[in-house]
Amino acid sequence: MPDPSDAAPKPAKSTGPLVDPATRLFGALDDASLEPIAPSLPDRNFFLRLGELMLFLVAMVGAVALGLGISTYFTQHTYIAAYLLAYGGFRCADLLVREDYGPDPARDALGRRIADQLPLLILFFAAPCERTYLYGGEAPRWLSALALTLELTGLWVALGARIQLGFFSWEKRDGVEQRVLVRRGFYRFIRHPAIAGIFLAYIAWPIAYGAPLSAILTIAIGAMVVRNSVRREERELIARYGDEYTSYQDESDALVPNLW
Repeated sequence: MPDPSDAAPKPAKSTGPLVDPATRLFGALDDASLEPIAPSLPDRNFFLRLGELMLFLVAMVGAVALGLGISTYFTQHTYIAAYLLAYGGFRCADLLVREDYGPDPARDALGRRIADQLPLLILFFAAPCERTYLYGGEAPRWLSALALTLELTGLWVALGARIQLGFFSWEKRDGVEQRVLVRRGFYRFIRHPAIAGIFLAYIAWPIAYGAPLSAILTIAIGAMVVRNSVRREERELIARYGDEYTSYQDESDALVPNLW
């Protein structure tokens, strides 16, 4: 029986130079293809939750206002309540009948759309603030009634223009529905009756409160906002209709016949 000690010894495993673990790690990182880390941005759900939170806060403020007796205020100031009710109804109706016409809200910057609403918020704040802290008391009822008449007239023109735009902006030519430039109805007299009507409704708000400073502020700021809105819309319309719309510009006024 062979002696185990007579077996040939196995050769020792060659070890080579020792490698530091940190060196091995960084070497592997150098060989790997590294991708830039994308910045962590809030996802869509975050903005939805933020929107829900803002709506909740607005509802909470409204509940507190009701608890403080704002319903009694509206009972005593029927023209103010009627103004807000008519304006809210108009915004809902305008959303339903609005034609895809002019600037595209899906393409326009969100920041610019929000900035366009800031003058409106300033308007609705300034008129009651001026009446409360500068003059006190109440505006004459005939003045509030006049303001409501102006608002209803402006909203009638604006909503009527939207409806006319929906009816008249498409015609069948050679068996194909084609978009055409509307020059009938209110558009026979001015190019932007919807903007003119809304502007008139906004001017009526400080009149309802008997707030002359707010009325001047509304006309000044509103004129600038309206001018920018008209320019943006007409750029879209010129791109769509070309020389036909430029001829329409030469033959008509933008907002007020024979004046603007």
